[in-house]
Amino acid sequence: MVLNLHNLKSYGKRKAKKRIGRGNGSGHGTYSTRGMKGQRARTGGSKGLKIIGLKNFLRKVPKTGGFHSLKGKMTPVKLQDLEKVFNDGDKVTTKALVKKNLVNDDKERIKILSQGILTKKLDVFADAFSKTAKDAIIKAGGKANIIAKD
Repeated sequence: MVLNLHNLKSYGKRKAKKRIGRGNGSGHGTYSTRGMKGQRARTGGSKGLKIIGLKNFLRKVPKTGGFHSLKGKMTPVKLQDLEKVFNDGDKVTTKALVKKNLVNDDKERIKILSQGILTKKLDVFADAFSKTAKDAIIKAGGKANIIAKD
């Protein structure tokens, strides 16, 4: 015998849908399983059921709006800090910044800001640079490299 859709049999219980409001002979007539009177017995009664005291509860909940980025904020590092801590010709990476205690964690995103003066030639790797900071690093003879994003 070949199996096809027309000769497949269903196994297990096949319960018929409850047919409400089809007369008293059906067993679900008269009140149609809604009980007697009251808001829930009416049409549309289930939609606007009000919980007393809900308004007072909502009044206490603080408003939370706006946008929250999953990336988080960048950690700023100033040129004057790089000038103090690093030597001429050094390579500035996130790990190097953690060793010199300019940044707490090597997973932090770093932005180099142009506050201060840079005279040393540094090879800087960061997530972002301010325009003037990038210009100052290049002017001092160094390189401003943006870390590739995953």
